Amino acid sequence: MESHASRRSFLFGASVAGFGIFAQGRRGWAGGVGPNETLAIACIGVGGKGKSDTEHAANHGRVIAICDIDQHRLDAQAARQKDAKKYNDFRELLQELGPRLDAVVVSTPDHTHAPAAVTAMRMGKHVYCQKPLTHSVWEARLMRETARAKHVCTQMGNQGTADPGFRNGVELVRSGALGEVTEVHVWTNRPFNYWKQAPDIVARPKERPPVPDYVHWDLFLGPAPERPYHPVYHPHNWRGWWDFGTGALGDMACHTTNLPFMALQLGLPVRVSAKSSEINPETYPAWSTITYEFPARGNLPPVKLTWYEGAKDGKRNLPPQRLFPDRSFQPSDSGSLLVGSRWRMYSPNDYGANQMLWPKDGYTDLKVPERTLPRLPGGGRDIDNNHKREWVEAIRAGKPEIALSNFDYSATLTESMLLGNIAVRAGEAFDYNPETGQITGSSKAAQYLKLYFRKGWEI
Repeated sequence: MESHASRRSFLFGASVAGFGIFAQGRRGWAGGVGPNETLAIACIGVGGKGKSDTEHAANHGRVIAICDIDQHRLDAQAARQKDAKKYNDFRELLQELGPRLDAVVVSTPDHTHAPAAVTAMRMGKHVYCQKPLTHSVWEARLMRETARAKHVCTQMGNQGTADPGFRNGVELVRSGALGEVTEVHVWTNRPFNYWKQAPDIVARPKERPPVPDYVHWDLFLGPAPERPYHPVYHPHNWRGWWDFGTGALGDMACHTTNLPFMALQLGLPVRVSAKSSEINPETYPAWSTITYEFPARGNLPPVKLTWYEGAKDGKRNLPPQRLFPDRSFQPSDSGSLLVGSRWRMYSPNDYGANQMLWPKDGYTDLKVPERTLPRLPGGGRDIDNNHKREWVEAIRAGKPEIALSNFDYSATLTESMLLGNIAVRAGEAFDYNPETGQITGSSKAAQYLKLYFRKGWEI
């Protein structure tokens, strides 16, 4: 089931991205779009989260193309986007419609985020890409560098960034109200009841059922190593497999660590270590605890951030009970805790939209900090649509910085968090050089910075 787009033509299309109208599209690089002009948008991946992403894109422009490797999902979206041309291969879409496009939305499994998004950006297209931004650390750095070089407007799909409660929390921390924050704890309820990985699945299935006629399996694999089709991967459980997803950390850290990461301006860590259950070559482990060490940033002190996921010995892997007010306190399924020299900030929300300070006595007269971040219309309602609205506003103004989760920020967040998966997989602590993107102290870990690209899918 090979694609009609040859490797040669695909790579040639990407390589000429610096020249002529093919690269520039209708309006050139990152020039603003007039208030009465309609954005021409392509949506790559239109099932699952891509369903709502496509419908939101249609609220802010005209969806002229849709793409999915699953014909059932593609046809269902085509019934809504009646003017959109259908594709199964995003390479063909970008090659054929490049001159007509202004922007691209990428909502595919993690392993195809970067191949689609980088190719689009090299063609001068503005890009909205789902979280986690990439499958590997190397790709995260490439996404950030490409967005900068092409001056395109970008946004990662951690929609909690658009919530006014999230922005309130960022401003509160930045005001210094907590004192010096040196310790952060973040935990998640994934993968429970969301997908299967270890200990339920630790090896590839032995059965080899036929590929359904509506699934383009070769295109699902994309850059990943070849393997036989099985419904255990598509349409949902791919997230728990090393070759396709980024596990619980990739799925949720771009949400749940977003508040402390932005508020404390963490940047990139200099050391990462991890503990986990047994590692197998196919799926993410049953539990892991990952520790990131961030250096001082200007007047801000060093920070140690600890991430908790999964379950061990039949119990959820959570921060120590001593961090909470008392033994009876039950933390939320997912959340974050910032430990400051004056107060602790607890957020029981994946998006960091709600916060509570401890100890409760003594802050009744706490002043609301000065508002430094913009607020989007509608308050906390429909933040997912508002997150796209902010991206479109950036495009229209020709100012990438308007979108708060632009790739300059979100690729750094993604790069930081995915270093944790490397520590888990290698089973070794390592030092990291934020300037060069290189690992020292573990040759085993260094091999996972850049993952495999199958022939014909290189970027």
